[in-house]
Amino acid sequence: MILGIETSCDETSVALVADDGAIHANVVASQAELHAPYGGVVPEIASRRHLELLAPTLEEALARAGLTLDELDGVAVTVGPGLIGALLVGVSFAKALAYARGLPLAPVNHLHGHVCSLYLAPLALEPPFVCLLVSGGHTLLLDVREREWSGCRRLGTTLDDAAGEAFDKGARLLGLGYPGGVEIDRLAQTGDRFAYRFPVARVPGLDFSFSGLKTALLYAVRDLSREQLARRRADLAASYQHAIVRALVERLEASGAERIALVGGVAANSELRAALPEAIAAPLALCTDNAAMIASAGRYTVALRPDEYLALDAFASSA
Repeated sequence: MILGIETSCDETSVALVADDGAIHANVVASQAELHAPYGGVVPEIASRRHLELLAPTLEEALARAGLTLDELDGVAVTVGPGLIGALLVGVSFAKALAYARGLPLAPVNHLHGHVCSLYLAPLALEPPFVCLLVSGGHTLLLDVREREWSGCRRLGTTLDDAAGEAFDKGARLLGLGYPGGVEIDRLAQTGDRFAYRFPVARVPGLDFSFSGLKTALLYAVRDLSREQLARRRADLAASYQHAIVRALVERLEASGAERIALVGGVAANSELRAALPEAIAAPLALCTDNAAMIASAGRYTVALRPDEYLALDAFASSA
């Protein structure tokens, strides 16, 4: 039984996952309402809230699973990439818990965690496949050959903004709430996605770029009066979302992949899922940051002994 801990951004999560991939508990304490007034995540606020939430979230997960700390076989924790302050809270908590119980500790790469959400029951996907990982901080196209992180080869990445970041920034330009991706997806249901023809960057290889799209939306909004913006907001949201989805789908098609998987927060987007009906998508509950995916990745990460992980540190970004 692996205890997973995730605090890379603004979700405090603790999960209990068996070695066969069965989820016994996956508790996520969201901070969305706390950060909504600021239109995005405030790192210091996120870190302090993790400090307050980790212990009760652990208690809730154990209660839901009907387990005690004595029944744990190991701990897995996100060590990066993410907000460094938030990560350090989770890593420190995990090290203290694991050391006190004499348990091995698996240091998990957050991106590997997203891929490993596909390996949980009942999906239990087997490689090989091409994985589109789209979240607030990352947009990656990965060739997945093995379940270990070393078996994932990067085919493409974003040259500037991540897709989720583009959604959040677009939502702010449109005067929508946070999280931006959810708000744009909701509003786009009532808009015309062909009302505006926003550009899709075609950069070399299989990389992505969303900065020009964001600028195009900025100019479109500036050209409208307040009353016009109110009338056209749904069309703008639908057209902007359609451009992001087109960019993602076109790169997938260019890869020539026959077996496609979707993970990450943006993988919950309704238009993206509809545009890739044959893709294997992580369950909606496992798209956003959660500890079940971290515990899952812990199964394929070399765990450290107590005398090895006291010096374990977090990292904010991948090379």
